[in-house]
Amino acid sequence: MATNKTNRTNGAGQPTKRPGRKPTNRKAREAAEAAAARAREEQARKDHRIQTIIGAVVVAIVVALVAVIGFNIWKANHPSQDAGELKDAWSKVEQSSPKPAGTTEKGGFLISKDGLNKPVEGVPTVAVYMDFMCPGCGAMERSLGDTYTSLVESGQINIEIHPMNFMDRYSTDEYSTRAGNAAIVIAEQDPTHLLPFISRMYAEDFQPSETDYSPVTNEQIKAQAVAAGVKESVAAEATAKTPKYKTWLSAMSTYTPLRQELWNTQGQLKGQMSTPTITVNGKYWNRNAIPTDTDQKTAFLKAIGLDASSVGKSGKIPSVGTDKGPLYP
Repeated sequence: MATNKTNRTNGAGQPTKRPGRKPTNRKAREAAEAAAARAREEQARKDHRIQTIIGAVVVAIVVALVAVIGFNIWKANHPSQDAGELKDAWSKVEQSSPKPAGTTEKGGFLISKDGLNKPVEGVPTVAVYMDFMCPGCGAMERSLGDTYTSLVESGQINIEIHPMNFMDRYSTDEYSTRAGNAAIVIAEQDPTHLLPFISRMYAEDFQPSETDYSPVTNEQIKAQAVAAGVKESVAAEATAKTPKYKTWLSAMSTYTPLRQELWNTQGQLKGQMSTPTITVNGKYWNRNAIPTDTDQKTAFLKAIGLDASSVGKSGKIPSVGTDKGPLYP
């Protein structure tokens, strides 16, 4: 059965609101949308601030890492000397006993045409730091030994010998100590024959191998000294069973490598001392920079500023004089 539906009105003839129906006010919708937009904007600002902070932190970390890496690179290229360690090492040198007589301020033995610790004025001083087991020292001596001798005998240079014993670990009988001690005793008592003794000790048929060491007796070292012209009595004392200057030599071999002015300035051993090391008037000669096609003698003579034709000629003074460092390379 059909029903008749009529609109309800109030007394004024207006339609009445149905209970439970939500308002559809446009302003309310706009307000809600505006609030939502503001919320989104605020969240966006928060997200931006967080991203900015994270970015700043990342940048700071990267900058810090770059700074650390840069410092380490700089430090590797500018190795520093530990003053405390150097001082302690020198104190042990001073405490050692007995000490050899006539050494230089840095523990070397200066030889000139006039003898031990009597430098010729106006000529350069060439210092050589060596270990009698060092293969590089042997190769250098075989290249330059005769030149050194000629220059010293003619009064063109003073030479300062620094024996070391840090390579004892490659021998079974403290060869470096025994050979170094012999050189010291000879320098003290028979300096005229020190360079010939060094030359014979580095001869290819005598210098022992660091990789395949065969024991060398004191008698064999003594024989080399006598063959170099050293007096029998001095040679015997130089090769006594107990090395007289072992403690001092060991202390010097700890102290000397700590001297920054002797450190390699390039190559695999940059920032460390190695043997042989040569200085001219106290200034490091960078032998690592010598071209491979240049022999040691040519390089050395260029370094001190002397023509090869002038070697052994008294009065022909190397151009480095007494104060300049190496001129080459």
